[in-house]
Amino acid sequence: MLWDIDHTLIATRGVGREIFGDAFEQVTGTPMREQAAVDGMTEPVIFRRTAELHGVTSDRTMFEAFARHSAELHRQRAHDLRERGHALPGAAAALATLADTNGIVQSVVTGNIRPVAEVKLQVFGLDTHIQFPYGGYGEDHDDRAELVRTAIARIRAGTGADVALTDVLLIGDTSADVAAGRAAGIPVLAVATGRTSAAELADAGATATVRDRVVVNACGWPLEGCPDDAGRDRCDLTGCDSFFAAATAVPAVIEIESSAARGQP
Repeated sequence: MLWDIDHTLIATRGVGREIFGDAFEQVTGTPMREQAAVDGMTEPVIFRRTAELHGVTSDRTMFEAFARHSAELHRQRAHDLRERGHALPGAAAALATLADTNGIVQSVVTGNIRPVAEVKLQVFGLDTHIQFPYGGYGEDHDDRAELVRTAIARIRAGTGADVALTDVLLIGDTSADVAAGRAAGIPVLAVATGRTSAAELADAGATATVRDRVVVNACGWPLEGCPDDAGRDRCDLTGCDSFFAAATAVPAVIEIESSAARGQP
C-alpha cells in the first residue's frame, strides 16, 4: 500500500507554502513572489520551475541546499503545522485498519523529500504504521512514476517477497498520482480530497475513484450515502459521500486490477 501525503492524508493549510518560500529565499537570495504548480509534482521539479519563474538558474547542488533548509524549517515549524494544518478525516483509521490486516505493508510515494514526509506525518500522528524505508521520495527522481518503481523495488528488497504489481495499490488525489501508478503498472485508488474532482481522476485512468468520504464493505461495495442502491450489487466505488475509509476499498480495487490482468470482466 503506497500512500500519497499532501491532500490524501494531510493538509498543511498554507504552512507548507510558507516554508517553501523561506527555504527558497535562503538558498537563492530571492524572495519568492510566486510558486510553480505543486499538485502531483516532485519537490525538485517545483523548485526548478519556481526558480525559473524568478529568473534564477538552479542545479542539483542548489536543490540539495534547498532540501536541507526545507527539512530544518519543517522541524522548526512543527507546531505551526499541527495548529494550522490537519490530518484528513478518517486517515488515521484507514492506516490503522490496514496495519491490522495480515500481509499488508504501508509506505508512501510523495514528491516531498523524505525528512519532510516524516515530519508531516509525525506531526499528525500518522507515522506509526508507515514503513518509511520502503517509500519513494522527491529526492529519488523528478518523475513520479520512477518514485513508484523505486518504492516497489525497496519493498521487494526489504521484505524478500516477490510482490506482484497487481498486489500493490497507490492511493492519491491528483491526476499525476494516477498517471504515475498506471505508468508503473499498478492499480490506483484515487480520492477526490484535493483540487481534482472524482470525474477528472476517473478520466485520468484511476482503477477506482471515490469522493472525499466513502464507506464500503469488504468487497468495496458502497454501503451508505449513495444516491441509489445500485452500488450494493457491484464493486462500484463512486457516488457515495459518507466516511473516508480507503482501507476497506483495497480488496475491491486489487480484485478489479487482478481480474483485468486475467482478462476477466
